[in-house]
Amino acid sequence: MSDEMGIFEAMYNCRAMRRLDTKPVPEELLVKLIDAANQAPSGSNAQNARWIVVRNPDVKRELADLNRKGVEAYVGPNVDNPGSLPHHSEEKRRRMVASVIWQMEHMHEIPALIIACMEFEMKVDAATMAMGGGSIWPGIQNLLLAARALGLGAAPTTLGLMDHAAVTKALNLPETMAAFCLIPVGYPLGKFGPVTRKPVSEIMRFDQWS
Repeated sequence: MSDEMGIFEAMYNCRAMRRLDTKPVPEELLVKLIDAANQAPSGSNAQNARWIVVRNPDVKRELADLNRKGVEAYVGPNVDNPGSLPHHSEEKRRRMVASVIWQMEHMHEIPALIIACMEFEMKVDAATMAMGGGSIWPGIQNLLLAARALGLGAAPTTLGLMDHAAVTKALNLPETMAAFCLIPVGYPLGKFGPVTRKPVSEIMRFDQWS
């Protein structure tokens, strides 16, 4: 499609978009996101990534409740005092925390919750979970860039997936599958814009670090 963004424009303007409209996302666009995610590389080309697009209100509510528990435990006392970083002022961090809270409060209303999973062909344990990340996150990034190119908002989170047993029950996962990331997707309520990142001169060296 001629109105889709180029890859570099998408990368440099792919902000985390947590405030999303309740307007439904067409099914063909959701399928397109998963198709883009499916093009990512995986270890040994095993292609064991699996994707669940949750639109059912009851399942969304279960996931939203799990996310609330995760957010409240993670943010906790930092809601009113988020601190700051050299590259991220207190005001920016305050706005970020506010958007996380907004997402927590409205997650059950977001039109689609995409769950990135891995199929291990064996019972999942901590060791298999540790091995799976390298093969699922490239697909997640593909999905985020595809969403941005299509004018959709998205922001990955793991806070709602901390209780593996509860997530497994909510999604009816087999014991050989584990959920790695939850990605709410919808039309953004805010405006897209360029991301703010540390300069390359600060994070890159040739040959050795020092």
